[in-house]
Amino acid sequence: MSAVLQPGAVRLAELEAIWRGGLPARLDPSVKPQVEAACDLVRRAAEGEAAVYGVNTGFGKLASVKIPPEQTEALQRNLILSHCCGVGQPLDAPTVRLMMVLKLMSLGRGASGVAWGTVRLIEDMLEADVVPVVPDQGSVGASGDLAPLAHLAAVMIGEGEAWFDGARLSGAEALERAGLRPIVLGPKEGLALINGTQFSTACALVGLWGAWRNAAGCIVTAGLSTDAIMGSTAPLVEAIHTLRGHPGQIAAARAQRDLMAGSEIRESHREGDSRVQDPYCIRCQAQVSGAAIDLLRRAGEVLEIEANAVTDNPLVLVEEGRIVSGGNFHAEPVGFAADQIAMAIAELGAIAQRRVALMVDPSLSFDLPPFLTPEPGLNSGLMIAEVTTAALMSENKHLANPCTTDSTPTSANQEDHVSMAAHAARRLMRMNANLNTILGVEAICGAQGIGFRAPLKTSVPLQKVIDRLRQAVPALEADRYLAPDLQAAADLIAGGDLVRAADVDLQLEAL
Repeated sequence: MSAVLQPGAVRLAELEAIWRGGLPARLDPSVKPQVEAACDLVRRAAEGEAAVYGVNTGFGKLASVKIPPEQTEALQRNLILSHCCGVGQPLDAPTVRLMMVLKLMSLGRGASGVAWGTVRLIEDMLEADVVPVVPDQGSVGASGDLAPLAHLAAVMIGEGEAWFDGARLSGAEALERAGLRPIVLGPKEGLALINGTQFSTACALVGLWGAWRNAAGCIVTAGLSTDAIMGSTAPLVEAIHTLRGHPGQIAAARAQRDLMAGSEIRESHREGDSRVQDPYCIRCQAQVSGAAIDLLRRAGEVLEIEANAVTDNPLVLVEEGRIVSGGNFHAEPVGFAADQIAMAIAELGAIAQRRVALMVDPSLSFDLPPFLTPEPGLNSGLMIAEVTTAALMSENKHLANPCTTDSTPTSANQEDHVSMAAHAARRLMRMNANLNTILGVEAICGAQGIGFRAPLKTSVPLQKVIDRLRQAVPALEADRYLAPDLQAAADLIAGGDLVRAADVDLQLEAL
């Protein structure tokens, strides 16, 4: 069943469900009259004498070149073909489908001037699972994500390449096999399809959703680490966090209290503990993860607005009866949001890595064996797993450097300030994958450390987490080939399995 979208009012939860489930999507039929009215206004402009950018003129620096009505079709087709200059690896199919959904939502606002048949083809491609091959490099995040969106639009006119039924085919063959026909672009339609921020926004949304899962996973793995080192839960006392007032911090502390409630390990040293304070990676985990949660929430608010926005150019103002050039294709808001998400991912990984280091270091880990192995010396245990987390943490720190502070003039200086939102957003997938592994290793170390505390038991929720982890990663008795274990644990973090296993409502999405 297709998701029915009301352009301008789609929530991120709806988009996430479409992305995760591979669902097709269609616009609410009520938007059709507005879409068609804008299309009629563009057709009249194309037949008139007045120059209207992108309708009867060239593009960019060539905007002063007037195009006669009989060449309108060639103008739009040439635009698509000439802009198919993407390079790099193909973007994954679910993210391309999300791009298509976002473009559908933008066109459905009725300010782009496309024909209803163009909208229907995108809907039909989603239904039939015809997924354009979109290279992931080539956009600077202004004048729209021109190259990536051109590769998407190329399939719609029977050019380019697409995935269909597991095969990489020419665009024309993919449409034919799906029982679809390519369209002939009318006035402005090519420009409407390639102007916009849908590539950057789709990648940023995927990064946001991955970061949300990692933030929840980070709270769970922090609970394991705290019990493993017999850390104090005094810093989780509710009054501490309400006195500061940040909602993410309050939620993170509450979630961890719920996760650790009833732990025999904690109760065993509540009285008479000689340590006054734990290191910051234990004592300040709610403050750090909470700040990241708040940052992600703010980025999500920006991206929800952008997902519902009209971001092509020029815009067709039907009520005013005119077509106006502007700059909504500039992806600065998306770039800033992606930079914020990147910082949150990097910091979640930084504090988690310090907890891993704390657990494997016998001088800091409160009587745990060196590198969490029963027979240190003969075995190296989790020594190099910790080194791997350090490598990934450092890589994420480099990747978290802001992208929006960079700009370079393009298109003969007509586009002289750009957002760099495309690669700001695209890096988030790599960063989340790195963080998946850091948290996966923390889960392995935490579970291993808790095992050394027997016969004392951890809390019921954390034991459920350990039980789920043990289905994929056995306890480490002696050295073994560890790479598959690290990957299995990372997959459990990425899929949200360990969070679900805890069976505790973390209430993060309610912020």
